[in-house]
Amino acid sequence: MRKNSLSQIELAQRWSVSQRTLERWRSVGWGPTFHKMGGRVIYMIKDVEAYEAQTAMRSTSEPCQSMVAGGQS
Repeated sequence: MRKNSLSQIELAQRWSVSQRTLERWRSVGWGPTFHKMGGRVIYMIKDVEAYEAQTAMRSTSEPCQSMVAGGQS
């Protein structure tokens, strides 16, 4: 069975960022959408992949949208 969610630890490892960075992004509304389950934060893989696709760029002259609120533009 394919896993369909990531913990904060797993997403931090996937993106090579600190867990504190993800916490800060959540507090300001940046990054992919997330769910809180009993105080535990989880990210659905489909939301993470959609966010990654949305922030993909083809040129350095494009405006940066890497901090898109809630995974939406």
